[in-house]
Amino acid sequence: MLIISNAVHIPDDEIELNAIRAQGAGGQNVNKVSSAVHLRFDINASSLPPFHKERLLGLRDSRITSDGVIVLKAQQYRTQEQNRADALERLRELILAAVKVEKARRPTRPTLGSKTRRLESKSKRGAIKAGRGKIDY
Repeated sequence: MLIISNAVHIPDDEIELNAIRAQGAGGQNVNKVSSAVHLRFDINASSLPPFHKERLLGLRDSRITSDGVIVLKAQQYRTQEQNRADALERLRELILAAVKVEKARRPTRPTLGSKTRRLESKSKRGAIKAGRGKIDY
């Protein structure tokens, strides 16, 4: 069981994990051992709350197919157990990031102090540049 939060859990039977051979360099170990993990999670068929499903399906992420299936491939570690844990943690982080609600930003005006500081620095800079002109005798 994958625990997302105190109220949201994903049963193991909803997450499909397959062991595959990893890509890239690694020699005999990579060629013979299926240490990489391919994770598939169907959002629509899951027991996630409707809000979570809606936010996940609304993401513009290359890891989510058009059918609403999250596909993750974990091959960073040498052992299958570590890659399985990595894939599950990445799925958890993806779901948590999708349901995080950002606080709306209220535009504010600059303070009087910041305005005066800005104008003072502009006048100082202007005085420096004015002093670079030709000197008349």
